[in-house]
Amino acid sequence: MTIKSIWLRKIHKWVGLAIGLQFVIWAISGAAMALLDMEAVAGGPRPQATQAAVAGEATAWPAIVRQLGSAKIEGLRLKTLLDRPVVEVRTARFVRMFDAQTGVRLTIDGAAARAIAQSSHPNGARPGAAKLLTERSLPVRDHEPPIWQVDFADDNASTYYVSATTGAVLERRNDTWRWWDFFWMLHNMDYVDRMSFNHPLIITAGVAMAWLAVTGFWLLFRTMWRHDFAWVRAREGSMSR
Repeated sequence: MTIKSIWLRKIHKWVGLAIGLQFVIWAISGAAMALLDMEAVAGGPRPQATQAAVAGEATAWPAIVRQLGSAKIEGLRLKTLLDRPVVEVRTARFVRMFDAQTGVRLTIDGAAARAIAQSSHPNGARPGAAKLLTERSLPVRDHEPPIWQVDFADDNASTYYVSATTGAVLERRNDTWRWWDFFWMLHNMDYVDRMSFNHPLIITAGVAMAWLAVTGFWLLFRTMWRHDFAWVRAREGSMSR
């Protein structure tokens, strides 16, 4: 065996060990995510949404338009927020909320965020203090701030995230989700953002697996001896008789 083959076998061995360990991590993390209750990961069942009557919408609309000025409206949504009808107005520059009956502009402060989070909790648990987030964090990595973070002292250490712009409950996180997210991080090998399957580390792992397969076949045929195929020749000889 040449020096080149010896070095290739050594590199192949260590790369194979690293890839083998990653396969074990993939198997364990995948099994763990599959075993976790997905309803618990999602924060439990959501309360049934209620629809409020919108009496006075026609009289409120002129007041809303006056407050928008020259902004071009791109979308409107009529919804219920804390049992009151509201209008969500979207333009190219901003999203604003208005009382559908009075036209008064609404803001989502800490008290409103706590009330919204409590109304979305399956057991109606009492929320703790609300903290305003102005930068993205892992639990709300798919959403744009500002976002209210509301913690609960329930059995699963729940944390709800409420949009400071629309009042929507963006995410309902808890210990079950945190375990799921940890295994998800291991599974997709994105140890920073936990979002991408196209980052350099996983691409490197894929290239290493392809290299391992190619060099493995090369080493297999490079190191074979005639006696490795003795049983094939013996079988062919017995069939020719």
